[in-house]
Amino acid sequence: MLTRNCLSLLLWVLFDGGLLTPLQPQLQRTLATQPRENVIRLPVQRSHFQRVKRGWVWNQFFVLEEYMGSEPQYVGKLHSDLDKGEGTVKYTLSGDGAGTVFTIDETTGDIHAIRSLDREEKPFYTLRAQAVDIETRRPLEPESEFIIKVQDINDNEPKFLDGPYVASVPEMSPVGVIRTALPNMDREVKEQYQVLIQAKDMGGQLGGLAGTTIVNITLTDVNDNPPRFPKSIFHLKVPESSPIGSAIGRIRAVDPDFGQNAEIEYNIVPGDGGNLFDIVTDEDTQEGVIKLKKPLDFETKKAYTFKVEASNLHLDHRFHSVGPFKDTATVKISVLDVEEPPVFSKPVYTMEVYEDTPVGTIIGAVTAQDLDVGSSAVRYFIDWKSDGDSYFTIDGTEGTIATNELLDREITAQYNFSIIARKVSNTLLTSKVNILINVLDVNEFPPEIAVPYETSVCENAKPGQIIQIVSAADRDLSPAGQQFSFRLSPEAAIKPNFTVRDFRNNTAGIETRRNGYSRRQQELYFLPIVVEDSSYPVQSSTNTMTIRVCRCDSDGTILSCNVEAIFLPVGLSTGALIAILLCIVILLAIVVLYVALRRQKKKDTLMTSKEDIRDNVIHYDDEGGGEEDTQAFDIGALRNPKVIEENKIRRDIKPDSLCLPRQRPPVEDNTDIRDFINQRLQENDVDPTAPPYDSLATYAYEGNGSVADSLSSIDSLTTTEADQDYDYLTDWGPRFKVLADMFGEEESYNPDKVT
Repeated sequence: MLTRNCLSLLLWVLFDGGLLTPLQPQLQRTLATQPRENVIRLPVQRSHFQRVKRGWVWNQFFVLEEYMGSEPQYVGKLHSDLDKGEGTVKYTLSGDGAGTVFTIDETTGDIHAIRSLDREEKPFYTLRAQAVDIETRRPLEPESEFIIKVQDINDNEPKFLDGPYVASVPEMSPVGVIRTALPNMDREVKEQYQVLIQAKDMGGQLGGLAGTTIVNITLTDVNDNPPRFPKSIFHLKVPESSPIGSAIGRIRAVDPDFGQNAEIEYNIVPGDGGNLFDIVTDEDTQEGVIKLKKPLDFETKKAYTFKVEASNLHLDHRFHSVGPFKDTATVKISVLDVEEPPVFSKPVYTMEVYEDTPVGTIIGAVTAQDLDVGSSAVRYFIDWKSDGDSYFTIDGTEGTIATNELLDREITAQYNFSIIARKVSNTLLTSKVNILINVLDVNEFPPEIAVPYETSVCENAKPGQIIQIVSAADRDLSPAGQQFSFRLSPEAAIKPNFTVRDFRNNTAGIETRRNGYSRRQQELYFLPIVVEDSSYPVQSSTNTMTIRVCRCDSDGTILSCNVEAIFLPVGLSTGALIAILLCIVILLAIVVLYVALRRQKKKDTLMTSKEDIRDNVIHYDDEGGGEEDTQAFDIGALRNPKVIEENKIRRDIKPDSLCLPRQRPPVEDNTDIRDFINQRLQENDVDPTAPPYDSLATYAYEGNGSVADSLSSIDSLTTTEADQDYDYLTDWGPRFKVLADMFGEEESYNPDKVT
């Protein structure tokens, strides 16, 4: 550093008049060094006509890192030749770290570092300096750039980049193979060794610092130790109810090796009881897990003894001479007695019973025993969750099963339910067994013709022809080899027109016995056939088949079997039959139309106007004879004298036999008019002589009796008007005022006033 500063000063002397006039900065060895030795002079602004003579520009400052002083660290000084010390020049600082890391005195140009710097974090800073006139704010010098470098101090020790370092050495390694190997190193004694390595930094101004690291040396394991059982006998206790495949105990052999060298394989040595157990290795714990291969029974055998061998799974041939890498131990298993539920003699019971067997018949039995020491009695129950409990019962002590209802195989052919056996000494211990009961068929239904056949025979049939093949069906469960036989009934076999040929394969054929059949003589034949089965007891039924005679062609193809075809001439085609039927329909339609027109014409002759049809409202000005005068009649007869008849019978309906006059019930006093009309309406509705059209009937009914009694003069023959007193009419109100005036005093009546 001193050499470089001297070289800079020499260049400044040789090239006087350069742009920068630096003063020689000295390396700050202590914090008390003079603070104003580093100076950068800014170039002087010269005339444009004067030649500028440039020299080497020293544009760097230096500052120490990790400065711990109480005052800001002095870095250097900026100075311009135009600054005469009169305070007219202002210095400014900008760039990397200006204001935050470095500050400048605007008057003197002194630069200070205001915080501690770390070279390892940032080695240098690039800044710009400027000198301006305080009054005009105009630059006196061009802006110059300079660098402040951070000087390094020896404040970091050397480090190993890839530490920590790990090395491995096989145990039992001979001396000299690896320098760090020690004689008789045993991994089982000590697995890892640590070695401290130190690196020292001999350079730096503050002296050398040392860096250290630790090297771990691990011994790799070899299979040099056999497995050993910690004890020679293992005792295990196993309940007899343990399920097959369950783990009943664990044993362990110890191997001081590690990793795969410590993996152990266990095997059962053939011997007493070894076939009932198996052993496997737990890969996580290297224990031998003993499992049960067959069920245990305390009542049969109470203890088992066998040997187990433990050996290394991975052997190292270099250590064969050490000895056998295996060990043997004895395992003794004691079977514990457990109270168990009853045991049925069979896993499933299958029974058979004939249908229609009488109620209470025993069809079978179940048996369950308590195999524990000091066996207990057993009781039997039908599982009420099943549907067989209503058809069967069981004896709780003996275990016999009997029918409870009549069985029908055609409804249910098989029953499946469960029976529970329970110990008397411990009712919580139960066992269950399935019962399968097959209902056997009894030949109770006779066989029948399978389907209703539509059998026909040609008129030109020859004897010996098979016109129909029939089969039979039986509602019973037909056993294997069931045979059905067919034959004619005895009454049909006397003079048969047809016969039955049994083919002996559960089918039969209907065979003709005549040479030709005539539909005109007999259209239908009824053939009774007897069908019989081969079961016991034998059942049979008579089935009647209907055989229709049909017209066929010469090849035997049926042309027609209809009844009306019998009366048609032979050889008439189907098209001709259709044409004849159409002609008949047309003729019937013409006749119906003609009759309808004749009726309409006759009706128009009797009635001259549509408005006069059924005028049945007759009005009379006097009291007539009652209902007889208002009976409906055809008024058209009055307008056409030619059709007047002597009798009074109506022309619009067919005359019936002479009917006596209807006797209507007399009208009771104080009868309501509504009830009266309803009564007459019902009489007319059921009257067979009433007209078949709507008509209006009137009735001479005056209603209930008047408080004024009768106003008729019939009963007044013996009484004169002078003898009568009509003054009471004035009490009847305004409606009877005229009558009161008429029959009252003569002087009070004035006809002119009557309105």
